[in-house]
Parts: sequence; structure tokens; C-alpha cells
Amino acid sequence: MFLSKSPHQDVYLWLSHNNLTGPIPADFGAVNFTHLDLSRNDLTGDASGLFGRGKELQYIDLSRNTFYFDLSGVVLPERLYFVDVSHNAIQGSIPAQVASMSNLNFFNVSYNRLCGPVPAGGNMARFDLYNFQHNKCLCGAPLPSCKK
Repeated sequence: MFLSKSPHQDVYLWLSHNNLTGPIPADFGAVNFTHLDLSRNDLTGDASGLFGRGKELQYIDLSRNTFYFDLSGVVLPERLYFVDVSHNAIQGSIPAQVASMSNLNFFNVSYNRLCGPVPAGGNMARFDLYNFQHNKCLCGAPLPSCKK
């Protein structure tokens, strides 16, 4: 499969609902996707390489797979407006950076293994309980308060 690695070309890849299995190719981390939808497959492993500072990524849907990685250290590209990583096995905490991402209009991390406080302030009022529910131990608005 040929995917452009050019930094100035929009790269769209839509592979939702394709019964794909196994890990995503390591080469995907080098592709500067702008829109990526791998949702509703049976993909596994670490998808954190799809994110990162300087990437052009604007839309990513990894929902309903079995991805397993630590979200805590992930740097989200600033241009992101849509992130759905729900229904996976993602662990760690939500990066504080999420609260200051002004373009981010959709952010769903529900049904994972995340812990710690939901970042507060900034654009976080856009998101409700359903964006964060059914995680291991997330807390803070819009979820119940964190225990002291």
C-alpha cells in the first residue's frame, strides 16, 4: 500500500467496518495523515505513534478496536477537531493539553481503562459524561469528584 509521507499533502484513510485484525503497520506512524478512520475493526497494539507534535492530523477515529497504549504521554496534534478512541483498552490518564485545544469539538475516551482527573477549564465544558464514562478510575467533572 502506498501512502504519501509528504508533509504538504492531505492524506485520508477510511478503513472502518472492514474486519481488519492485528496491529496497525509500523509505517503508519511516518504517514502524516490528516483524516484517519480505523474504527470498528479488531485492530490491536499500540496506536500512539499516529499522534505527535507537528503532525497534520485533524480527525482520528480508532473506536471499537482493542488498541492498548498509555494515553498519558501522547502529544495530540494541535489541529485535531475530532478524536474518538472509545471502546478500546487504553490506559493512563487524559493529557492536560486537551483542555487548551480550541479546535477540538469531539473527544470520546469512554469504555477504556483510563484513570485520574478529567482536565478542567478551557474547552472541557463542550464534553459531557458520555465522553468519559466506563473507565477504570477517571474522576472530576463531568464525572463524580476525585477522592482526596
